[in-house]
Amino acid sequence: MNSTDAPRVLLVGLGAVGRAVGALLVGASQCRLVGAVDPATGPGDLASVVPGADPAARVAAGVADAPDADVAFVATTSFVAEVEPIINALLDRGMDVVTICEQLGFGFFDHGPVARRIDARARAAGRTVLGTGCNPGILLDTLPMLLSSLTTDVTSVTMRRTAEMSGYGGILSKFGFGLTATQFAAQRKEGGVIGHVGFRESVAALGDGLGWSLDEIVVDEPAPVLFTEHPRTTPHLTLEAGTIAVLRHSAKGLVDGRVVVDAAIDFGIFETADSFPEGDSWRIDSGFQTLQFSSSRVDSYASTVAVAANVIPSLPGFPPGLLTMADLPPKNFSAKAGSPHLATR
Repeated sequence: MNSTDAPRVLLVGLGAVGRAVGALLVGASQCRLVGAVDPATGPGDLASVVPGADPAARVAAGVADAPDADVAFVATTSFVAEVEPIINALLDRGMDVVTICEQLGFGFFDHGPVARRIDARARAAGRTVLGTGCNPGILLDTLPMLLSSLTTDVTSVTMRRTAEMSGYGGILSKFGFGLTATQFAAQRKEGGVIGHVGFRESVAALGDGLGWSLDEIVVDEPAPVLFTEHPRTTPHLTLEAGTIAVLRHSAKGLVDGRVVVDAAIDFGIFETADSFPEGDSWRIDSGFQTLQFSSSRVDSYASTVAVAANVIPSLPGFPPGLLTMADLPPKNFSAKAGSPHLATR
């Protein structure tokens, strides 16, 4: 692709994920990084935050001051009510939007009014809005959907993950990492600790893809399963001895009182000696055959960054409206030969 034809990309949100996606896009030939929006960072030079960025690329304090672009990547919040005005402003500027807002991973299920407004606004603008990420987006929904093509008449899907979280920044507080048991209980009661946002979207998306009309989705309360005995350090957080290093969160989807989707994730700041599985697993049961798949431990942070960076260049030209990953041909988000590597966190 000629560099002058490559879509221009605007970063919205320069947290850990936004900066990492920017770093990948700097080295990509399929698009051009033209600037960013972050009230806490801007105004200033983007290269001071994303090394290698064009010296002319600037960080703006708001969307209105941002340069023109074809695609905006939004990494600011997990919640649709907070991301809707940002998306609207970007659509009004004529941009397609990719967001890792978890509640837009399958927004029509739990957040119908907001999702329908975004969908209508995108259609009116002739633009695309895509909710994506590692989860929701791939691991607990699109991937098992694709794997189910190898069998027929699926009766249940069971998924287990061990999610390394050390690369993330601001979202770590939602999990309670670094809290004592007493602090965790108090913050969970006050709503400060909520665990993973996106379980309901993943379960609903998978149910929809497999043709199940789910009666209920049950998301359990997050619970600590490991307190570290010594300090652990990430680029964004230090865990003191006696504080939470691993949190378990799970969800189930039911049809006629029967569990058809069973998903559980141990989110953690892990060390080699921790007694947790070194990989992830998927089991798809059916009357035709049972399928079992496993992988090495999938790094949630790196994978979220990769999914976003892989799909951004292909977004222009998609049908207008609010889309999910299940709406896209896999070749539009597959890794391409010669793609740049994710640098250090």
